[in-house]
Amino acid sequence: MAIDKFVKRVCVQTAVYWGSPTPDGYGGLTFDDPVEIACRWEDKTELNREDIARNFTCKSEVLVTQDLDVNGWLYLGELTDLDSNPDNPKEVEGAYVIGRFDKIPMIKSTTIFVRKAFIGWQRQG
Repeated sequence: MAIDKFVKRVCVQTAVYWGSPTPDGYGGLTFDDPVEIACRWEDKTELNREDIARNFTCKSEVLVTQDLDVNGWLYLGELTDLDSNPDNPKEVEGAYVIGRFDKIPMIKSTTIFVRKAFIGWQRQG
């Protein structure tokens, strides 16, 4: 089975995604309307290396089937689960900022990728 088909098979959870973070001119960000995406959400706090001088921790790693924006937001659940203002992810309990997004091409491929978002980003050092 090709990896892209495998990823689609294991991404059986639903997340709400707020993309296209754009400065609002007041120090904040505005986002596209929230949409539901397929994912595999793995809660695991992990220390990772950003570069030679800095480390970061993330709350969860989320395998997805599409490209996501760094500084976009993710919430594990559906749009109908949201009680607060769905236009502002910062007001949604359980929503987290995407601190890093990896898009890794498969060996000998320029069109097939594995995509993973790291959320709950926190830099250390």
